[in-house]
Amino acid sequence: MTVNEYLKQIDEVIKNGKYKDDWASLSNHKTPEWYYRDKFGIFIHWGIYSVPGFGNEWYSRNMYNSDHREFEHHRKTYGDQSVFGYKDFIPMFTAEKFDPQKWVELFKESGARFVMPVCEHHDGFAMYDTEFNRWNSVDMGPHRDVAGEIKAECEKQGLTFCASTHRAEHYFFMNTGRNCDSDVNDDAYRDFYGPAVTEEAYNRDNIFKTTEDTYAPGASKEWLEDWMVRTCELIDRYQPRTLYFDWWIHNHTFKPYLKKIAAYYYNRADEWGVETTIIFKHEAFPPTVATFDVERGALQDISPLPWQSDTAIGKCSWGYRFDNEYKSSRQIITDLIDIVSKNGMMLLNVGPKGDGSITDEETAILREIGAWLSKNGDGIYGTTFWKQFGEGKVNNEGGFFKDGDEKQYTAKDFRFTYKGGSIYAFQMRPDGKDVRIKAFAKRPVHDFIVEKITLLETGEEVEFERKENYMVIKKTDAFKSDKPICFKIKLA
Repeated sequence: MTVNEYLKQIDEVIKNGKYKDDWASLSNHKTPEWYYRDKFGIFIHWGIYSVPGFGNEWYSRNMYNSDHREFEHHRKTYGDQSVFGYKDFIPMFTAEKFDPQKWVELFKESGARFVMPVCEHHDGFAMYDTEFNRWNSVDMGPHRDVAGEIKAECEKQGLTFCASTHRAEHYFFMNTGRNCDSDVNDDAYRDFYGPAVTEEAYNRDNIFKTTEDTYAPGASKEWLEDWMVRTCELIDRYQPRTLYFDWWIHNHTFKPYLKKIAAYYYNRADEWGVETTIIFKHEAFPPTVATFDVERGALQDISPLPWQSDTAIGKCSWGYRFDNEYKSSRQIITDLIDIVSKNGMMLLNVGPKGDGSITDEETAILREIGAWLSKNGDGIYGTTFWKQFGEGKVNNEGGFFKDGDEKQYTAKDFRFTYKGGSIYAFQMRPDGKDVRIKAFAKRPVHDFIVEKITLLETGEEVEFERKENYMVIKKTDAFKSDKPICFKIKLA
């Protein structure tokens, strides 16, 4: 099918479907019940950039930018950019250890319920089978349909398949290669390196200021139509249950195309009989059309609408980096609890090596999270928020890119969730002593009644007493833990 034929198909699906390409129609879309119930998923950044494993997943851009250390590293390690360009990593990307069965087994063991590979990053290499990009993992590199194999394995093992596409930014992403002697300037590879537009607004680190500005110069009509068609092809071929976009789509030139993609996707989902949502950053979509995402961050209070935080086990890169630093499982677990207590979901990233193996560090952390969720997951899965997200002095600083350091929780910090007549109270940093929770102090007027309290870790019923200023839960030996503990507080 050609681009023009696909454009006609998009219009036809929208014409015949209940969702139209306007915000009023799209605002009737609901957050999927399965997504709200499942809370925890795995994000996967894996691609050509995993081969050098240096810097971060922006290696494809930074290797051409003399302002970044990747530039000199590349020249010393692989040669001049005009001789060995980013495209030359593709034959090295053989993925000989890629085993989707083992990947999904590990993700399932971690307690994750959905899986989202990045199907195409800003580098322009598609990790799926596509008619519109000859630079893809089926025809080159691994010679495998990476997204398709992950989807098939998810379906076998009962996890939900989702997808992410970061192609929008490829419009300008490789333009640093225009400023040096490199293969980006060779028209033979223009279909891989993209337009690599050279307007000053998008050169070097100007892109950060420019792409934050909704009203800054945007993409061309030709690019936007092509991007929309590729996105809709991904939707049709892989039927992902959520579709995630990275930044820049909030730019004003994208708005008409976002409406069409949303209408097309939601109408297709109607045909398939499944629940879906789009996940977005910044102000790309209005509320209730899609699901808002906070990258590497969180909110400070309960959101009235479900939201998502995408974060990573690795601190320095989304993709594989040979010297990456990793968060502890405790930090990720406390972040997960905090996010869920504020009506959110967590998407946790792993960055496999170029050969397709998942690092020992990430493997161990995923298993530790899974071990904790196997005992405490009743307070996470299927829950909603309570009247307050928690108590204590420690809270997140709201916004993006705030997840680097572990929060210094104490035994006085709690987070709450609710499900089926029970409140779940997580003590974020247990000290092995009697637990005191102010939110459950006994009040003489309009109080709720606590029937019993159990410790989820062991299932044992624990003694408690509600006093005027707090409720005390009597300690047992099981209260000693280096990770949060959870009390199921059943209401009478």
